Amino acid sequence: MVMIVTGAAQGIGQAVALLAAESGHDLLLVDRDAAGLDATADRVQEFGKAPGILPVDLSSPDSGERIVQHAVSEFEGIDAVVSNAGIVSGAPLAELDIASFDKTFAVNTRATWLLAKAAHPWLKKNKGVVLATASISAQHPTPPTGAYAASKAALVMLVRQMALEWGRDGIRCNCVSPGPTLSGMTSNVFGDISDAEQAENRKRREEHIPLGRIGESIDVARALLFLASPAASHITGIDLVVDGGLTTALMPAAGGGRGHS
Repeated sequence: MVMIVTGAAQGIGQAVALLAAESGHDLLLVDRDAAGLDATADRVQEFGKAPGILPVDLSSPDSGERIVQHAVSEFEGIDAVVSNAGIVSGAPLAELDIASFDKTFAVNTRATWLLAKAAHPWLKKNKGVVLATASISAQHPTPPTGAYAASKAALVMLVRQMALEWGRDGIRCNCVSPGPTLSGMTSNVFGDISDAEQAENRKRREEHIPLGRIGESIDVARALLFLASPAASHITGIDLVVDGGLTTALMPAAGGGRGHS
């Protein structure tokens, strides 16, 4: 399988790349962080195959075409797109500037459309798959990251629309929505438990997670690789939540059930 993975320099994207490499897939790794891409590529090569690497700014309108051209040039086809790259604009909506809002949607939503659209002929030919990393924020407002939450909600609907429009082409399209997960994006929030504030952030979140722990990048990567595999051949148009049960705990966290006999 020839697989494109965006956001591959760290976190979930890197975990996807390593898991896919372990399974013998051919990889094109994409990220704006060239040094991080090189580091991931070095680890991928330990499994016996050298990946393609392409530093790209996914907010650029030509990013999708550039990535697909590179993949086809190097591997002569595309079987799977894992659109995982994302950014966060951490400002309340009343204070958010237009440039930050637009860039958040450009990377988190538009880039998936541009990449999948450019890859469509090859995915149709190979009965391929489009996968995108969304977030539980798509369903649950998350201040002060309103633009991020809205961009992920749009992403989920975009991928569902692809599933409907491209199903007859044999292309499966799905999202995975992580809950709190240890990754590059969260490394300064709850990644370092030697820091008192981050340790408290993690503890506070884990108190509401039924499985009792923050997720790891590999948890999300396993879900994405499952959806890319033949084992998921009749699954399309879904948003698979990987959050340790956090979103099922809304009512208990809000006091639901207390006072009833």
